[in-house]
Formats: sequence, C-alpha cells, structure tokens
Amino acid sequence: MQQQPEVLPSQVNAASQRSHRGHPERQPLGNPERDEMPEDYMSEYEPLLTKEGKKRKGIKFFCFQFPNKFLLLVMFATCIGGTFQCGYNISVINAPTKYVQDFINQTWRQRYQTEISKDVLTLLWSTIVSIFTIGGFIGVSIGGTLSVKLGRRGTLLANNAFSLVAALLMGLSSSAGSFELLIIGRLLIGINAGIALCVEPMFLGEIAPTSLRGAMGTGSSIFLTGGILSGQVMGLKEVLGGEQYWPLLLSTTCIPALLQLQLLPWFPESPRFLLIDKGDEEKCKKALNQLHGAAGSDSVLEDIQREKNNLVGFKAKKPWELFADRSVRWQVITIIVLNAAQQLNGVNAMYFYADYLFRQAGIAEDNIPYATVGTGACECLTALTCGMLVESLGRKVLISGGYLLMSICCILFTVTLALQDVSPIFPYLSVACVFAFVLSFGLGPGGVTNILTTEMFKQTTRPAAFMIAGSVNWLSFFFIGLLFPFIVLGLQHYCFLVFFVVCLSVGIYIIVVLPETKNKSFVEIQQEFQSRRSKESKYDEEGALLISTSL
Repeated sequence: MQQQPEVLPSQVNAASQRSHRGHPERQPLGNPERDEMPEDYMSEYEPLLTKEGKKRKGIKFFCFQFPNKFLLLVMFATCIGGTFQCGYNISVINAPTKYVQDFINQTWRQRYQTEISKDVLTLLWSTIVSIFTIGGFIGVSIGGTLSVKLGRRGTLLANNAFSLVAALLMGLSSSAGSFELLIIGRLLIGINAGIALCVEPMFLGEIAPTSLRGAMGTGSSIFLTGGILSGQVMGLKEVLGGEQYWPLLLSTTCIPALLQLQLLPWFPESPRFLLIDKGDEEKCKKALNQLHGAAGSDSVLEDIQREKNNLVGFKAKKPWELFADRSVRWQVITIIVLNAAQQLNGVNAMYFYADYLFRQAGIAEDNIPYATVGTGACECLTALTCGMLVESLGRKVLISGGYLLMSICCILFTVTLALQDVSPIFPYLSVACVFAFVLSFGLGPGGVTNILTTEMFKQTTRPAAFMIAGSVNWLSFFFIGLLFPFIVLGLQHYCFLVFFVVCLSVGIYIIVVLPETKNKSFVEIQQEFQSRRSKESKYDEEGALLISTSL
C-alpha cells in the first residue's frame, strides 16, 4: 500500500476555496468549522470571492431570479413543441372552416357525382374538429408509460414524429383530393397534444428549483395561450387566412416540432428521472450542474436523494393502482376535480358567445376575428401575470380566487344577457364580462392546475397521476363539446348558472381540502397529505370506539 502524502494546512484552505468557487467534484479537506482562511489571505482572495458571488446571482427574468440562462432556454425548448403546439392546433382549425367545408363538398361531388347532404357535411366537419380530442385522450393514455420507458425528454422528442406526419398529411389533403387525410392528421396531432400535456408539466416540475417550480410550471399555460393566440393570428386573412392557403396553414404545425427537435437534444434529461428511476448518480449530478449551477445543485441533490430513500422498494405505479392506494386518495380526488372543472367551468361557452356579443356590441362582421384575437391576447397576458404571482401569492390563493371570480362573472353575464334589449349599454357590459371571465380563468385555473398535479405526487406515482388527470381533462373536453350545443338550446343564456355552480363548488373544495404547496419540497407536500390522512384515521378510530362503547 502506498503511503498517503501529508496534507498541508495551506493546501486544505486552497482546496476548500476551490470547492466554494464552483468545483463540486473537489471535496473540501479538513473540518470547515476549524480550518478558516487566515486573515492575511483575505486581501488576496476577497476580489475573487466577490466576483464569484456576483456570478452566482444568475439572471433576472421578470420578477424571478434564475440560476442561469440554461434553465430559461430548456423551458422554451420544452414548451415550444409541447403546449404551444397544442394551443396552436386548438385555434388554427377555426379560421379555414368555410374553405375546408367547400373542399369536402367539392371532393364529394367529384367522387360520387352528387351534392353532399347538409347532415353528412356537418358530420364530416365535426369529425375533423372533434377527433383531435380523441387523439388527445389516446396520447395522454400512453404518455405516462412512455415517460417511464423513454424518459421525459426522450418522450417529448419522439412525440414530434406525430406532429411531422400530421403536418404532411394535412398539407397534402387538398392536392390529393382526400378529406380522410385531414381526419387522420387531426387524430395524430391530437395524440401529439395528449402526450405533450402529460409529459411536459412533469418534466418542467422535476427540473425546476423548489423556489421556481410554480413559475416554470406556469410556462405550460403561457405557451398554451401563446399557441392559441398564434393560431388566431395566422388565421387572419392578411396572413394565411385566404382560401388558397388553408392547407399551408394547417401544415405549419411542423414548425414548432422542428424547433424542438433542433433545441431540446442540447439539454439534459430530468435529474429526478436519472437518479430515482435509472439510478445514474453521475448523470444526475451533471444535469443538476447544467440546470441549477454548481452552487445550487448540492441542496437539490440532497432533496432528490431523500425522496429516493423514501421510495426504496417501490416501483412506478399504474393508473388503476392509484385508485386502490388510500395514501394518495385525496390527491387523486383533487386532480380529478380540478381537471374536470378546467373544461366544465364555462370558458369554452364564453368563447362560443363571444362572436354573438361582438355583433350585438356593433362590431362589424369583418372585424370580429380581430376582436377574437383580443380575447386570445387577454388570456395570454393573464397567464404571464399568473406566472409572476404564483410564487408570491401561492397556488391555493390563485386557483381558489380564480374560480370564485369566475362564479361571480357567471352571474353577471347571465344578468347582462337577459337584459340585452333593455338598454344599448348591456351588450358592452356582456363583452366586459367575457374578458373578466377569461382573465379570471387565466389567472388561476388555467395556470395552476398542472403545477398542482406535479407537486402532489411522488416520482413513482407522478406519471400515473398525469395519465389520470389528462384522461379526465380530455374526456371532459369531449363531453362539453358534445353536449354544450344541447345545453345552450335548452337553457339558452341561463346555462351559465350551471357553470356558476361548478365554479363555486370547486372554489370551496380547494379552500377546504387543498394545502398550500408553495416553496415546499415534494417530500414535504406528501407529509402534509399524510398528516391529513392520519387525522382522518384518528377520527375514524375515535368514532368507532364511541359507537362500540355505547353499544
């Protein structure tokens, strides 16, 4: 055995200083509490320490302090091919409605030498629009499983294949004379959206520092609303809204996919996935150094190690296993309630009534698309505001306050619609209610729901939780799209009283059940729910004891 060289005190101090200046691979020698830098060295090292302290501050983006630009860039690379893509395909199909229907009519006439019936035309157009939601349900059903097998980043990259094939099919549909290609393309782009909405919030939540988890989580909703707004703008007649451009308009969905394929491979996989799921500590440390910087990676690594130690012997669970697990009962109930309410709260109904109200307010028919773009811009700005407030006000205040404000808007909207003919001012008040409702939705439910799904579950249950949440969300989307016309036909503007009940009930549920998750680690959030479960078990035991004693 070779004799170890003697370590001099000066070497100890130098090694210690190197470690504190961003070299985590070199561990400080000796006892840091005992081995302090001599005073005569301070004058020499103070400029270096001050310089390094400034470098650690990172960059400021809006009101948030990010450790480096890397974290911002990975959020952009993730969201541009994820929720931005989803929002874009939700809105871009609206602009060419008349042109696509004319194309279906012309294709039918060429094939069968007869005019298509109105009912068949409506059925085919409804299929093209609504099959997107079926694709979304399929995507979210496989997204969680893919995220475990391929990793979070790997799944997002592979997901772009659906987008590229869909863009090709929809772009060629007109020249091929086949509306079936439109249906298949919309199905594939729906699968892309379902996978993205399942995996992207999970990935952002896992790579974010605890203090920025809410801000980065709202990135999904910011890019979703940005995608909706971009689809509305691209559909304007001055851009690609002309009749001859509709195949090109629908095929532009390949642009976000190509951007993500160029950018995302440069960034690391989720550190939590690398350590907890794969057991690769070296890659985890490397990813943390890239994402959080050397100064901030140690505390995050300790948090991930602590979570891994709590999950020893546990495997990733399937969605049906979560329903049987009493330890996550309240978390599962909460994500079901929140994701169902996100579609059933009436925001889609507001958009449905928007065109009618714009006409009532005297806006010219040709200018209504621009007013619709205004509502999209309003929702986008509100999502940005939510991102800036989520770390200061907290998740619970924003989402419960959002639902309570929406319930108030439902009442006011119902009253103003009932009084449309009483005074010319009421159409304008109704338009104001539309914008207030959209603002309230974007400020809370639109931005916070996905964050909570990430935060309320552990690494082994998170993919299954997103599969459940996404399935409920897409099924609710399909349900409201199918039944809403009949609800409006039966109740007319009083349908918003139904949405009032939904919004008020969910707001009260959040206040009573949901704990605040701001600035808490995943382990601490789990402990809060376990504490609630322990109290319930204690009350149940005491109740059973009282009953048995009385008997």
